[in-house]
Amino acid sequence: QVQVVESGGGLAQPGGSLRLSCTAFGSIFSLYSMGWYREVPGKQRELVAHITSNFETDYGDSVKGRFTISRDNAKNTVYLQMNNLEPGDTAVYYCRMRRSVRMVYWGKGTLVTVSS
Repeated sequence: QVQVVESGGGLAQPGGSLRLSCTAFGSIFSLYSMGWYREVPGKQRELVAHITSNFETDYGDSVKGRFTISRDNAKNTVYLQMNNLEPGDTAVYYCRMRRSVRMVYWGKGTLVTVSS
């Protein structure tokens, strides 16, 4: 059974940094593309960052230049380094694993709050 577990959320001040981690269990991690998404009440879940099994990356426009996604296949973990945080980054952040249309797994989310 595949499990996806996020960690690292919390409270940060504007201009501060946080690093999120997402660890997968029960899968061949290296074969999956990994993505970070975020959601706020009343809005659609949006892509924050994505990294393929070949380490190609892509970012949402609102986080380009501030966030960095990376992966460590030896640890079955993907990271999201978030710098220069803004109040608009406040959201629940979800990790997604995807290998095919049928092989998609989501974590339960971790809350990030950016406030002074």
